[in-house]
Amino acid sequence: MASASDEDYLETEKRMAEERARWKAEQIRLLRLDSRASLPFGMRLPLATTLSCLAGMGLGLTYGSKTAGFKFRAENAHRLPTSSTGWYLYHKSKNYHMALGGVKEGIKLGAKLSFWTAGFFSIEEMFDRYRGTRDFFNTVIASLAVAGGFSLWNRFPIQTAAKTAKTGLAIGLAYGLAQDALGVAKGRGPSYVDFILRRGRRTSKADVEQDGAV
Repeated sequence: MASASDEDYLETEKRMAEERARWKAEQIRLLRLDSRASLPFGMRLPLATTLSCLAGMGLGLTYGSKTAGFKFRAENAHRLPTSSTGWYLYHKSKNYHMALGGVKEGIKLGAKLSFWTAGFFSIEEMFDRYRGTRDFFNTVIASLAVAGGFSLWNRFPIQTAAKTAKTGLAIGLAYGLAQDALGVAKGRGPSYVDFILRRGRRTSKADVEQDGAV
């Protein structure tokens, strides 16, 4: 039979466990509230890179297989088979080259997309921490930085680099404002929204005081 001291000890341990659970749940809630799209950076980065890699692999598989098929036909146009066995081996070899080309291009494009996606989210998070606020300005900076790096990597001419920068600016604005709107809906308004609201309240208060004085 348990003594009174043992029961008190068990009750204390139970209360402490409940308090730790509540504290942990509150910390997770605050972390999600302060994170973009309610996903902490440690979850958002691998999720985004994985999705971009899968998308790149799908696109690369389709493009690479078609390109390999066209290349195989062009290389063998002068020596087409003349028998049913020859045509069977021809199509078998063609399918092999298409599959191999699709896999190679899929891996290549998937790696590229995941690399640039990781760069975008990392730069965005870096400016979030540096500026101490999460808003569309940081998203635009990250998007322009990735667009500039992509242009330099591919050695685009000035005209193409400018178009790439414009596209990056549009994507950064759209994605950043969408994240800000989601943050406002979740109760985490960005700094410029708070500034606009405070200014609006001060203006309304000044108007009320002016009307009262009149």
